[in-house]
Amino acid sequence: MTELEKGPKGRRRGRGARERILGASQQLFREQGINRTGMDQLCAAAEVSKRTAYQHFTGKDELVAEYLRRFDPSVLSGVFDRTDLTPRERLLAAFDVPSTTPLCPYIAAAVELHDPQHPASQCARDYKKAVAARLADTAREAGAADPEQLGEQLALLIDGAAARTRVLNADAFPAAAAIAAVLIDNAIPATAGDDRRRECREFGPVGQTPPRVNDVRKVQPERIQSHRPA
Repeated sequence: MTELEKGPKGRRRGRGARERILGASQQLFREQGINRTGMDQLCAAAEVSKRTAYQHFTGKDELVAEYLRRFDPSVLSGVFDRTDLTPRERLLAAFDVPSTTPLCPYIAAAVELHDPQHPASQCARDYKKAVAARLADTAREAGAADPEQLGEQLALLIDGAAARTRVLNADAFPAAAAIAAVLIDNAIPATAGDDRRRECREFGPVGQTPPRVNDVRKVQPERIQSHRPA
């Protein structure tokens, strides 16, 4: 029998049950979707009773929202918090996504739920706004004339590439990265700083064919790494 301990607000719960439930939800929601995953299956995978599950979550809606909150709470820290990359390189690194990466869980949840009032839909909106804000902050560091606009443009490119990769079963991120390079170079004045001038020397004048993320890796292979959550 599972050992019990006091839970939050005086509830009793199986030791580690909450984490097992969230772990099972992360696996099953990604593999087969939210709507096709029932609470009975989740409880079986987490090895908890339904009574225990409802002691931690008021229902499946709350569980889905918590699943999304835990997915990437730091908002792509593997890209935006890197100190070994210039701001421009960080913007391009956001497009360095393996073609085998599953569809963004926030997009997948919003598409499946069809309910803008669902708590998970709100989580998805908040996360997507946070990504655009971090892109805008990085664009500001890079010297963009209108960082908010560039942030929104790059966020749209990332989500479009993610959806197109899934639909066509073909990697759309290299093409998106090439478009992003054009947008970034057009948004950053030529006198934006030493990093900008240095990159122009490495990759050629802005008027030439824009560098792709793969080109950045060829110059500095250790600097840009994959960052998407599995």
